[in-house]
Amino acid sequence: MFGIVHQDKIDEINILNATKLALKMAIEDLKTKPNVIMVDALNHIDTCGIPYISVIKGDAKNYCIAAASIVAKVTRDRIMRQWDEVYPMYGFAKHKGYGTAEHIKQLKENGPCQLHRKSFIKNFV
Repeated sequence: MFGIVHQDKIDEINILNATKLALKMAIEDLKTKPNVIMVDALNHIDTCGIPYISVIKGDAKNYCIAAASIVAKVTRDRIMRQWDEVYPMYGFAKHKGYGTAEHIKQLKENGPCQLHRKSFIKNFV
């Protein structure tokens, strides 16, 4: 299960709170609830009553957290490749939306699109 938070919501509540919201959304979608949830360095999260363990640098210390991190990254990369077909001028398939020099260059040349977070572009446009 995944929790995906829209860019406008991220701008509204910030990236950390959006991460926590996405986690809650994913938990709510689980058909079978786990006995415990392991997270990478998050605290004060709503895990729908399920106990959680927060592990600093968890993706380097715990295989489950590392696997979840990989699945999340691959999923985001796939989504960004799909958006690249809609907005090829930004190079999303290559940089996946991260603030690379090429992304910033394309953002300055083309202006922002609906995918760009206002909190991201304010530093570049």
